[in-house]
Amino acid sequence: MSPDLAIVVAAVALPFVVAALTPVLFRVLGEGTGFAGTAVALTSFGLLATQYGREGAVALPWVPSRNIALQFYVDGWALLFALLACGIGALIFSYSPAYMHGESGLVRYYAALLAFMGSIVGVALAADLIAIFLFWELTSLASFVLIGYYTADDSSQYAARMAMFITVGGGLFLLVGLLLLSVVAGDVLGPGAAFDLAAMLENPDEMQGALRDRGLFLPVLGLLAIGAGTKSAQVPLHFWLPNAMAAPTPVSAFLHSATMVKVGVYFVGRTRPLLVSAEWLFLFASLGLTTMTVCAILAVASTDIKELLAYSTASHLGLMIAGFGFTSVYGAEAGVFHLLNHALFKAALFLVAGIVAHEAGTREIDELGGLRRDLPITAAITTVVALSMAGIPPFNGFYSKELLFEAAVEASHHHDIGILGWLYPAVAVFGSIFTVLYSLKFLSLFFGERPEGLDHVHRPPVSLLVPPAVLALLAAFVSVDPQRAVDLIVQSGLEATAVDPHEMHVGIPTSYSPALGMSAVTIGVGLLAYPTYGRLHDGIRAIPRTVPQVGANWWYDTVVDGLSDEGRRFAETVHNGMLRTYATWTLGATCALALAGFVAAGAIEPTALGIKATVPIALVLLVAVIGAVAVVTSDSHIAGVLTLSILGFMVAIFYILASAPDLALTQLVVETLVLLIFLLVIEEIPEYYEVGIGRVARDAVLSVAVGATAFVTVLVTTDARPDGPTEIARGYAEQAVPRGGGTNIVNVTLVDFRGFDTLGELAVVALAAISILTLIVMRGRDEGRIGPRGEDRPDDPAGARSDGDPSGGDDE
Repeated sequence: MSPDLAIVVAAVALPFVVAALTPVLFRVLGEGTGFAGTAVALTSFGLLATQYGREGAVALPWVPSRNIALQFYVDGWALLFALLACGIGALIFSYSPAYMHGESGLVRYYAALLAFMGSIVGVALAADLIAIFLFWELTSLASFVLIGYYTADDSSQYAARMAMFITVGGGLFLLVGLLLLSVVAGDVLGPGAAFDLAAMLENPDEMQGALRDRGLFLPVLGLLAIGAGTKSAQVPLHFWLPNAMAAPTPVSAFLHSATMVKVGVYFVGRTRPLLVSAEWLFLFASLGLTTMTVCAILAVASTDIKELLAYSTASHLGLMIAGFGFTSVYGAEAGVFHLLNHALFKAALFLVAGIVAHEAGTREIDELGGLRRDLPITAAITTVVALSMAGIPPFNGFYSKELLFEAAVEASHHHDIGILGWLYPAVAVFGSIFTVLYSLKFLSLFFGERPEGLDHVHRPPVSLLVPPAVLALLAAFVSVDPQRAVDLIVQSGLEATAVDPHEMHVGIPTSYSPALGMSAVTIGVGLLAYPTYGRLHDGIRAIPRTVPQVGANWWYDTVVDGLSDEGRRFAETVHNGMLRTYATWTLGATCALALAGFVAAGAIEPTALGIKATVPIALVLLVAVIGAVAVVTSDSHIAGVLTLSILGFMVAIFYILASAPDLALTQLVVETLVLLIFLLVIEEIPEYYEVGIGRVARDAVLSVAVGATAFVTVLVTTDARPDGPTEIARGYAEQAVPRGGGTNIVNVTLVDFRGFDTLGELAVVALAAISILTLIVMRGRDEGRIGPRGEDRPDDPAGARSDGDPSGGDDE
């Protein structure tokens, strides 16, 4: 059954509409606006739930001429991600009024949160490449606002800029990859499918074959991997996620555990059937397992509970990427199932961290412990979700971790991946050991010894407890009956991401398997190593202090600070207030871009230059060339300007001989006005001033470049000759006499068919004449104030310059 277009569009559009109305809602509801957000999220959730079991594409025409439509595709994978965004969004909105009580800027907070939720739902459902990219970038924009919520806090602004720089930068790589995909799809599937991702997914073999034939498979794979890796905080670009913990805790729970950071994972799962291959396996399995291990180690080194959860989020994102990277069906099962499991336990853990920080007044791990006495309900919630994060059976995280181990073992049977066959399972186990360690450490905040300096911890309000409790209950439901969760939503997501899907079965293992042995080693070693947690923590933290280059933040700060310094120096060089400098950079850049464009387009070809000209035209052009030489060799400014006017007048005569009297008239008017301007300005130029040889050489090179660019431009534009009259030219020719009342098609086109263009030209000439008249009048009024030429003006500080340089000084 096909999805309903109106319902799908309403589910996506509703959060954006309410986001625009947030100022009005806040004026009426105040801090209760959060509950209005809950209603919006639940409404979108309900609308999407009505599409459960349906599959297909729906579209709204957007740019029909380019075959671009606002197209949405509904299947199990899209619904899983969209429903998670709306469901967890509803809990976050319910949590926010109590947590954000008394904060300023709540209108901006709720508006950005609503827009973010709409963007995530848009990414989940979009099937057009243009729409995917637009929603993708909207998530970055909304997260920038939310991460930088505390505008007076330097760390918050630093984190927001970092997140924007990394995710938007990765988005540019994604854009190039999507455009390459669209080019190939347009050729293989037809112009109507150029941006249709759903059509590409229906023809994966044809698309992959075409990409390989054109040598674009690896570039597209790499570009999409960079885009997904930056959004999902994969090594070495993982560092923005822990820094983003400067955002309020509800933002961290929503953006950085359940939704935004999973956008990259979602996209990898979406494109998996299209690009899965040996290269896919090597790239994403290696990237995911590296991120999983590195970030799990960094989580052990954390001193702040939100920092620990942030690194653990990046680690679990690596697990999902690795799962989708493995080409077996077990990999797809691990990726889809863990996306659900992680959203449930990690969002709850972030909300628990918010309760702890809100009631205990600190997030430092060393200052917390024994909280079960003060927060018994929160302790029960934490027990469920922390053991799920650790992958301890029978909690839900265990099942998806087991699937990852099965996928790693299955990959080891591929003989074409060499040493990676045994390295993948080993790394998966090694990284999972650290997952057990930091999960137990987080749990120890409630069951460890109570620090002496910890003051009395207040009981949280019910509105703070309900959202994490709901998530913990859902995690417990999946833990008790994982097969029910698979049948409800995971199986349909698997069918959209696996190349060869089958009926998925999960449960507590009843017999030995290599994956079960890997789980036993992970849990056993983790429990045995936990007493040494302090030494591991100190040892890992000592590494970046000893070797700063190991830290990702060091590289980011070095690169960004270097770019900022170079940009500042470049700006000081270019924007120095001197007209000569501005002209040099503007003309130089224009010439470089124009010539590069001609070369890239293949417009410049080494063909024989054939020029056809009558004798009168040839004589006029010869006089123009002689005039140009005379300008260069003139010994005074006035002689140069007057000689230059000869060149302009020869161009006007050329237009007359070429049967274009209207152009000739325009040229004569403009040339006369320019000559007058030059003569007025030249009065203020000193009779003599020294110019360095470096400046002369630079100006000479620039002049040659400008002349060459103009020459090539004219040559390229006038050399174009259509095979026959175009439709537009034929229309002008047919209507010139009956409708234009003329016999010269050029005149009729300029005067009648392009009347507004001609009106604009006349307006420019009129404005130029008014400007000249104004200058003449002002000059007459100021004659009493301006001293003799060459003397300083009393109120002109520039006159104090002794070098007489009209450009305002030496800019070398």
